[in-house]
Amino acid sequence: MFAKKTISQLVALALLTSTVYVLPSVSPQGMAQAQDKQGERKTRRTPALRAKVYEQLARAQTLADEDKITEALEALDNVKSKSSSMNSYELAMMYNFYGFIHYNAEQYDKAIEAFEQVVEQQPIPESFELSTLFSLAQLHMMQGNYDKTLVFLERWEALNVGEIPAKNYLIKAQAMYQLKDYERASRFINQAVDMVEKEGKVPEENWYVLQRAIFYELKQPEKVRDVLVKMVRHYNAGKYWVQLAGMYGELGEEKKQLAILEAAYQQGYITSGSDVFNLAQLYYYHQVPVKGARLMEQGMKDGVLERNLRNLKFAANCWALAKNDDKAIPVLTAAAKLSDDGELDAQLGQMYLNLEKFDRAIDATMAALQKGGLRNQGMAHLVLGMAYFNKQRFNDALNELAKAEKFDSAKRMAQQWGKYVESEKVSYERLKAELSS
Repeated sequence: MFAKKTISQLVALALLTSTVYVLPSVSPQGMAQAQDKQGERKTRRTPALRAKVYEQLARAQTLADEDKITEALEALDNVKSKSSSMNSYELAMMYNFYGFIHYNAEQYDKAIEAFEQVVEQQPIPESFELSTLFSLAQLHMMQGNYDKTLVFLERWEALNVGEIPAKNYLIKAQAMYQLKDYERASRFINQAVDMVEKEGKVPEENWYVLQRAIFYELKQPEKVRDVLVKMVRHYNAGKYWVQLAGMYGELGEEKKQLAILEAAYQQGYITSGSDVFNLAQLYYYHQVPVKGARLMEQGMKDGVLERNLRNLKFAANCWALAKNDDKAIPVLTAAAKLSDDGELDAQLGQMYLNLEKFDRAIDATMAALQKGGLRNQGMAHLVLGMAYFNKQRFNDALNELAKAEKFDSAKRMAQQWGKYVESEKVSYERLKAELSS
């Protein structure tokens, strides 16, 4: 439940996009006493609010402010029983009291019904009618009655003298957005934003939120990007930096995407695991793998990223692309232990072979073959053949190379290596024989 409000308190309404609208300050007491502050047209003559009627209405207000809602409504009902003797202004004020009491009791449908009765009483002061029409537009918006929101806004505009405020266009845009009429919503929000910006002011944050959402629905990524640029500039929030980077990526401007996301990271805005991983991927694809690897490892250390197969594998690939096998191997080993297939073990075998750690190359590649699921089994046998050759285990090498020849992907290289190993085997055995004689 909302906190209790006094009759004269402003009413805040939170819409779907978090845009906040406020009902005009139309307290019954203030309305009864105030002059028309908006410059009432001289042509409209309205009857006076008689003192005896006001006193009865004021009694209802006092009871409502004391949280005696039932008694307040009974007092108003007593006034209503004499409605045949009341003029239009007095009737309008009576319904206005009903409206605010129902609103404060969170009986919004009854509040709307009462306020709609206010504007049906004629003649009443124009400022009173304008304020009530605007309040009705906002109450209908809050209740999801978007068509009626537009109806009461148009009635307000027809009665209003002077320029239509930007906030009117904003509310229209919100209503059109909810009705999924994105083209008209776009026109209204653009007009609202342009009016404020032309005055050298910055629109409220949620105006940009709505404008961005509308452009997104219209599939206009360039305009979404342009709005996000303003949001980053005026409302320096991490989520806007991340969203802007995402739009640059969608538009194929990957370098700008990386620059924005890196700037966000430097400001401490990259905090979620998905954003950290996304930035690491951008480093990888833009040939800055060391930054990607360090970011991944820091993320796993801080607990932002899980030490799971995906993250370990990607971190290892970053180190591998950076040609830093010493860094890659421990990470890849940890990933291989989590993998059900032998792909990562096979990758380890190749790394160990490149580092001339032939025993480890053999162990890793044998583990890969045992796990299975290899995309290129022929290459695994080829790696084993090379490792065995460097261990001078020529027969084992030739056996593995013969297995590699059975796979098209490794056949040619296996044949070349087979000839070379045969030649080296003969030379090795001849030299060994000579040394032993």
